[in-house]
Amino acid sequence: MSRRDQIRMSDEEVLAFLGEERTVICATNGRRGWPHLMPLWYVVRATGDGGASQVWAWTFAKSQKVRNLERDARATLQVETGASYEALRGVMLECDVVVHRDLERIREFGLELFERYGGVNDDVRAMIDQQAPKRVALQFVERGRATWDHRKLGGVY
Repeated sequence: MSRRDQIRMSDEEVLAFLGEERTVICATNGRRGWPHLMPLWYVVRATGDGGASQVWAWTFAKSQKVRNLERDARATLQVETGASYEALRGVMLECDVVVHRDLERIREFGLELFERYGGVNDDVRAMIDQQAPKRVALQFVERGRATWDHRKLGGVY
């Protein structure tokens, strides 16, 4: 078995890892050909059809990443952690991206996002109602994946 195979995460490990972490780096294709990398808060949602889960996020509708996605609806997502080589863990997802502009869907997603990141109260609801018209929801549909969990090697390289 190769080292690559030894450190690969299972689907269950990927879901648990994404559930633990809080920030995803989203790379889109910038207008000058350079990757455009930005951090996003995210939620992992089940697809409902028995398929893999999907990452969702929201951002300002006029942001550079949305402009990039309007030109090329592909993105690479990466979530990683680990302070030393033997503790490195991560997931990289190659995705097609659907930009959702329906205001009610964006509001609902905002509530789901803020529930994950600290809870929803009346102030948060008011903020989401104010922000939703300026935002879009991003649905990242996975097309490919790479994962690594160096802890599986037990410190032996």
